[in-house]
Amino acid sequence: MFDAKLRPLIDPPLNALGRGLARAGIGANVVTLAGLVPGIAAGLAISCQHYPAALGLVLLNRLLDGLDGAVARARGPSDLGGYLDILADFAFYLAVPLGFGFAARANALPALVLVASFTLTGVSFLAFATLAAKRGQQTSAHGVKSFFYSTGLAEGTETIAVFVAMCLWPEHFPLLAWSYAALCLLTVFQRSALAWASFGPGRG
Repeated sequence: MFDAKLRPLIDPPLNALGRGLARAGIGANVVTLAGLVPGIAAGLAISCQHYPAALGLVLLNRLLDGLDGAVARARGPSDLGGYLDILADFAFYLAVPLGFGFAARANALPALVLVASFTLTGVSFLAFATLAAKRGQQTSAHGVKSFFYSTGLAEGTETIAVFVAMCLWPEHFPLLAWSYAALCLLTVFQRSALAWASFGPGRG
């Protein structure tokens, strides 16, 4: 929901850093894979209830996730880079709730539901992107991407805000997880309505 609005603020400094990394010969895929390490480590730290460390790892993962796109813009995007980026993103998105699920018995059910909601959101996102690409649709609202990014209520910015809140107040994880799972399901319905409007009968 807020991703496109934040891009004009975060892209200029990220692009400057990305150009520096590109000049140093560092590729976007290397940055993507490097970012996956703190992403998975955040889940492990959470499972051990090391929440301050997990918070730092979450923020580092997101910084590197932004930098890989900046490097790609400097050196030129690739299909493999787009694949690795979305794979690393969802590995991170699943690692965090799974970590909370292992951290406390009371977290198990809300963590499971949150993972399920992320899965449905991801499926709706990728299915929409596939059909949009088939029809030659493009958008730059989320920056230059390897595939079509459809807007939704629950996007990257909202997810990171919730993850940060979970690390700061882990005792409230169940409430945060249930609430955000509901927002993710609303996003699935929203994207499905958009898919019907875009790809439904009479739309070619």
